[in-house]
Amino acid sequence: MIDNRILQSETALNKEDFTNDQMVKWCPGCGSHGVLKAVENVFPQIGYKKENFVFVSGIGCSSRFPYYVNTYGIHGIHGRAMAIATGVKLSNPGLSVWIATGDGDSMAIGGNHFIHIIRRNLDVNILLFNNQIYGLTKGQYSPTTPIGSITRTSPHGTIEHPFVTAGLVLGAQGTFFARVLDSNIKMMTGVMSEAAGHDGTAVVEILQNCIIYADKTHAPITDKETKDDYQLHLKHGEPMLYGKNKEKGIQLKGTKLQGVVVGLNGVELEDILIHDQYEKNPGIHRMLGKMGPPDLPVALGVIRSAEFETYDDMVEIQLESVRELSKIKCVDELLNSGETFDIE
Repeated sequence: MIDNRILQSETALNKEDFTNDQMVKWCPGCGSHGVLKAVENVFPQIGYKKENFVFVSGIGCSSRFPYYVNTYGIHGIHGRAMAIATGVKLSNPGLSVWIATGDGDSMAIGGNHFIHIIRRNLDVNILLFNNQIYGLTKGQYSPTTPIGSITRTSPHGTIEHPFVTAGLVLGAQGTFFARVLDSNIKMMTGVMSEAAGHDGTAVVEILQNCIIYADKTHAPITDKETKDDYQLHLKHGEPMLYGKNKEKGIQLKGTKLQGVVVGLNGVELEDILIHDQYEKNPGIHRMLGKMGPPDLPVALGVIRSAEFETYDDMVEIQLESVRELSKIKCVDELLNSGETFDIE
């Protein structure tokens, strides 16, 4: 397996080591700026040598990310970032591989690659910018656009049922799923750090605001007047409380989650669910991932972080096993095996 000594940086790195001189071409006020700041915070914490980081992207506003981080990077084609990143990771398992993608890039044209990289549990980190719209191509509805939304391609309101990202990820047997807001750089930094430490495919959904084509699309969750009632900040081992004074909580009743008020109708603090992000059974994680207004808050933070075997580790083990059984140990031996002859 990989010798971690060759990966670790001998000198401490800081965020300036990962910034470059490229002009950032996102719109002023775009949520992507906050994501970039969080990544610059996280990379020095990981401790790898600078040359062991790589960013891979597809097409979209989010996919300009490799230009703005001072690491190795590949700006791929639409929907194919997962396939490219798979090749990168398997050819060099020691790399810290990060993927920048959007809701359209990953779940529309790239949907097939998206579910299969998750199913395989390859050790990569996926930053999924979800602004519920196609921004780069000027405002078409995406797989996560809320039903009824007026867009450039749905002037009378979209009639398609949108994906819930958590449902798709966990349905594909995802081992790590988290959700954050683009406006909360501190939370993004912490969650990305946990994603980096997870051995397997880590998906971080970033609820992002596109001020041009889908402004305030996440307003019920982010508005000052309503955010306390619609944000549930999850922490492992702690009760699921929310509300301005943490007076509300999540309770499991039968097969459903419900919001309750602590101290009302006989509800005690002991009745509130305790978050277990490491539980291998994804049942509660799936329910948490699907919660949302108007009846329940949106779950933020690390929802699931379960340990399972990774595809890249199993490939390495299989290759080593085959090498031990094979009589041919290198290409030279292969070329000189069997009947050979020299040309004079």
